[in-house]
Amino acid sequence: MREIKESDWKIFRQLHAVALERFCQRVLDESERMRGDMTRSAHERYVAIYQLFHERDKEVASLFNDLRRSNALWQLAAIKAHGLLTEDEFARFSQETQNLVGVILGEA
Repeated sequence: MREIKESDWKIFRQLHAVALERFCQRVLDESERMRGDMTRSAHERYVAIYQLFHERDKEVASLFNDLRRSNALWQLAAIKAHGLLTEDEFARFSQETQNLVGVILGEA
C-alpha cells in the first residue's frame, strides 16, 4: 500500500497525540471503575487492574508505537476502528486517505 500523502501525514502526527491521550484516558477511567468496585477484595481489584494494564499495553503499542509515514494508513485505520477520532477530526484527511482507510476497514 502507498504511503500517506504529506499533507495527511502532518494531520496524522497531530491527531496521533490526541488519539493516544484519549486511549490512555479510557484505560485510566476503566481502572478507576475497577478500583472502586467494592464488591471485590483489594487483591482481586489489584489483579484485575494489573491485567487491564498488561492487555492495554499491548494495544497501545500496536496502535501508537513506530510512528512512520510508511505505516500511518494502517495506524490511522486502527485508531479509527477504536473510536479514538471524532468524525470532524477524520474529515480533516483528504478524501483519498479517507477512502483508503475505508478499504482497510472493509467499509468500502
